[in-house]
Amino acid sequence: QVQLVESGGGLVQAGGSLRLSCAASGNTFSIDDRGWYRQAPGKQRELVAVISSGGSTNYADSVKGRFTISRDNAKNTVYLQMNSLKPEDTAVYYCNAKTYWHQNFWGQGTQVTVSS
Repeated sequence: QVQLVESGGGLVQAGGSLRLSCAASGNTFSIDDRGWYRQAPGKQRELVAVISSGGSTNYADSVKGRFTISRDNAKNTVYLQMNSLKPEDTAVYYCNAKTYWHQNFWGQGTQVTVSS
């Protein structure tokens, strides 16, 4: 099992920045990809960004050039630096970890609210 704990959400004005963190514990040796997803009210959960164990990244088109995902394997932590935030970025952000055996683990979610 893998446990994920997010931190760093909050309220920010449009154009501002936030940095989310997600610390993993448990069977961290089994983790391959790390990612961030978000879910706005009334919408489906969507991929924001993902980073592989080798450091390859992929972003949703809506956040390219504004968000940066990174990971510190020594600390078992993944980060999401969010710049130039827009009101449409408002959502609950969930941390995700996928293992080499295709298991999916989720954090509890952290609220990000961007005011206009």
